[in-house]
Amino acid sequence: MSTIARTPTDDATRADRTWTLDPDRALPADPAVRPIAREIYAETKALPLVSMHGHVPVEWFAEDRPFPNPADLIVVPDHYLVRMLVSQGVPNELLGVPAAPGSGVVAETDPRAIWRRFCAGWKHFRGTATRFWLETELVEIFGVTLRPAEDTADAIFDQVARAIADDAFRPRALLDRFDIEVLATTDPAWSTLEHHAALAADGYGDRVVPTFRPDPVVLLDSATWGQDVERLGEAAGEDVSSYRGYLAALRTQRLRFKAAGARATDHGHLATDTTPLTDAEAAGIYGAALAGTLGPGDADAFAGHMLFQMAAMSAEDGLVMQLHPGVLRDHDRGRHAVFGPDTGFDIPVVTEYTRALRPMLEAFGHHAGFRVVLFTVDEDAFSRELAPLAGVYPSVRLGAPWWFLDAPDAMRRFREAVTETAGFSNMSGFVDDTRAFCSIPARHDLARRVDAGYLARLVAEHRLDLDEALDTAVDLAYRLPLAAYATR
Repeated sequence: MSTIARTPTDDATRADRTWTLDPDRALPADPAVRPIAREIYAETKALPLVSMHGHVPVEWFAEDRPFPNPADLIVVPDHYLVRMLVSQGVPNELLGVPAAPGSGVVAETDPRAIWRRFCAGWKHFRGTATRFWLETELVEIFGVTLRPAEDTADAIFDQVARAIADDAFRPRALLDRFDIEVLATTDPAWSTLEHHAALAADGYGDRVVPTFRPDPVVLLDSATWGQDVERLGEAAGEDVSSYRGYLAALRTQRLRFKAAGARATDHGHLATDTTPLTDAEAAGIYGAALAGTLGPGDADAFAGHMLFQMAAMSAEDGLVMQLHPGVLRDHDRGRHAVFGPDTGFDIPVVTEYTRALRPMLEAFGHHAGFRVVLFTVDEDAFSRELAPLAGVYPSVRLGAPWWFLDAPDAMRRFREAVTETAGFSNMSGFVDDTRAFCSIPARHDLARRVDAGYLARLVAEHRLDLDEALDTAVDLAYRLPLAAYATR
């Protein structure tokens, strides 16, 4: 992945080292396949980035302020990075993760101290995808030539700090530097989209687009469900005291999102059930939720019903439905209580798709106006369920390996598991699914390298001609994401 140039008298722990990246990193080691992979990768390396599923805050682009410091840009928002260091005994608060008021926990506010802890823990990222992304962004974006370590932390911090103080490193300028053609943010269902309106007024309306995320208002066991539903009603101008008004508010907001450039919705349910309820059953559960009298199983039944309803609405308004289930959020409830959502560590669980999605796909799987992109963190489902589903239903596309699977070997396993059944055309292309803005080009680059290696092996085995492999590589990197997320 990288190399360190040393003089014969250098000590491996010293700071006078030159850090460079090998141009063949993550390409196949097989000498018969690597030259083919190089040629295929060269075809996609300079293509624009299509980032249709991400979590970079829209405020960054609307306000276009300089990033405050290296720690707040690179360390604090990257949950991959944070969780690895937590696993080595560095608590969240010492990495700058803010604690809830009244928790009694005081988060570190000195960015240099946070950065030092990150650099001191660099060895823990060896062999991980996080290592690939971090070294790519540090070397290629910020020009760092020292490998992170305890003795290099301050020098690297100073170099990155000087870079982000330059206007060329403001969020909008980085959109150009990274050659991001379109970037989707993720926005709550009650958003009034004022930041997207400001971006549209400045000419960025087609480049930074919202994504409709309704989870907090459809998962009845959410601690803030009642408050969030009220916010939904206020934003939509609808009375949400009834189930009918609640559905009307969701439809109103979806159309508002679409008018603002949204191409997709985003659903992070734990399970995949899509069994619809009758209107009377759904209204009864909704009323019980408002009254605080939910019965056993009501929340799960309503969640499955609402996935079906979201599919029905997508068939009406053409927004692409993204479903990424199977993650038990905030596994450490104590950490979640102190630090809030997305800080208690997400852990994958076994996920079933075939029976659970049957009601939705029987109703909308052949509907000309419906498109669903299916993600998973359960590798067992790749060849057994997801590839066969995508290989028959015209509405289904397979999402790129996500969360724990957006790593070199996992991405290779994905290609090997699904391609023979689903082909390439039923894929979504790569999506980066990240809050770590500066890692976006590194993540896309890694995916392009892995795909080049997989396609090169097919060429070497005479299963594809080289011209087909080159064309497929461009599909996966660029054309398929645009097609998969085209609204209808």
